[in-house]
Amino acid sequence: MSIADIARPEVRHLKAYVAAEQITGMVRLNANESPESPWADLDRTPLNRYPPVRPAALQERMARFYGVSPKNVLATRGSTEAIETLIRTFCRAYRDNVVVTPPTFDMYKVYADIQAVELNEVPLIAERDFAFDADAVIAAANDESKLIFICSPNNPTGTMAAPEDILRVAAARRDRSVIAVDEAYIEFSGRESMIDAIDAYDNVVVLRTMSKAFALAGARCGALIGTEEAVTMLSRVLSPYSFSTPVTERVLDAMTEEGFDEAKALVRRTVGERERLAQALADCDAVDRVWPSRSNFLFVRFQDVDSVREALRDRKILIREFKSLPDYHGCARITVGTPAENDRLLAALGRC
Repeated sequence: MSIADIARPEVRHLKAYVAAEQITGMVRLNANESPESPWADLDRTPLNRYPPVRPAALQERMARFYGVSPKNVLATRGSTEAIETLIRTFCRAYRDNVVVTPPTFDMYKVYADIQAVELNEVPLIAERDFAFDADAVIAAANDESKLIFICSPNNPTGTMAAPEDILRVAAARRDRSVIAVDEAYIEFSGRESMIDAIDAYDNVVVLRTMSKAFALAGARCGALIGTEEAVTMLSRVLSPYSFSTPVTERVLDAMTEEGFDEAKALVRRTVGERERLAQALADCDAVDRVWPSRSNFLFVRFQDVDSVREALRDRKILIREFKSLPDYHGCARITVGTPAENDRLLAALGRC
């Protein structure tokens, strides 16, 4: 069996959309585009023409960065589009389920609900700093479990699943489930990516994003890394022309040697501030607990989160509460800001 055998039957037989040819130097009268651009002076590349069906130059640059072949990369509009595409590709409405490990990224549930796919929840072990329970995941997965999302580092807890546990799940569910390892925050972890696992496990895909370490959240650019077969199949499901020309150009500008160095420097500064902020919050009277984090945020439980929220809002500071998680009432996720922003947060909490 292959990863294609896990997909919905409709997707296995899906014919990819055939777009109009795009050949440099040819007169393009085949795509119903405007022949001219009134806004050409505003753009590096005139926008009267469609972008490539898939941003090949961007995927090639990403492939070099991730150490894989371009055939292993599918560029997506943020990693959230990769999540949606995976669920649409592998899960049948009202029949299949997606395994998740709460508390975790809400968009797994959102896209599962849209596709009418059941959520199969295997909670992280709160008593062990939200440890990933591979045995429980394997035990909970069944014949209808087509996707298993493992967010590592996990949002909102900042904790990680051990690589050997992820591989154990992949081996146990080979030919039955796709293991989607969401590494949106991996650059802040000090750990290696799971990308190499795709060589041994064709049911593993890895999700990455330019939003965090590269500071390009507004560009909406991510990537799915998997086997060539997986990428080809998922590309058929993804809409054509999904990347706008300005976004592609902006991300390519960032994915240079200089851009890589700047991203690494940003990560180092963020990690340093994360450790400083974690220690200061742990010493704050308003804080009940700060969990260890390998991301660019901290998961914190307050003595009185309602009072903290209002006090921070009065001082123009926002944090993210999780009221939808009844087991974690009083908890909030705090993004690591600049040193000045972090000092402002601490000063405000000192008055709570």
